[in-house]
Amino acid sequence: MERAREALRVGDHLDEAVERLPVRAHRAGEEASFYEGFALRGIRVQRIQRGFLCCSFTVPPRLTDVEGQMASGAIANLVDELGAAALTSQGHHIKVSVDMNIAFLSPAKLGDELEILSRVLGHKGGYSGTHVLLRNKTTGQVIAEGRHSMFGNLKSKI
Repeated sequence: MERAREALRVGDHLDEAVERLPVRAHRAGEEASFYEGFALRGIRVQRIQRGFLCCSFTVPPRLTDVEGQMASGAIANLVDELGAAALTSQGHHIKVSVDMNIAFLSPAKLGDELEILSRVLGHKGGYSGTHVLLRNKTTGQVIAEGRHSMFGNLKSKI
């Protein structure tokens, strides 16, 4: 239990640094939040087609854990955001996440360049499914593979 507590502990100096960050309010739905900017800054879209995205991303220090590997939460965030982006590329409105399943297969280290492929699997009513694959661009090794399910009305009835 002590080991788990230590893994979740952030040093006092980091707590103070986070408290000093200038975070301004944003208009939901109109601009990115601080969190989205922090997590997604550095993504480069290589190719975009209807229902498909190909991006590259170099693992930055801000998204690594104490061992210098990309944090699993950062990987989950990429699956979430890029799965939704693939839906947006088809002209669909942003939906609410229903389920996300991620297989973490190998670590990504600080400075590794990743290739991220995101595609829409299909739609059934207001339900949509996407698949996101993260792979090391140099070695070809799969870092993670995720499926992201979302639900929402495709057209407003207002």
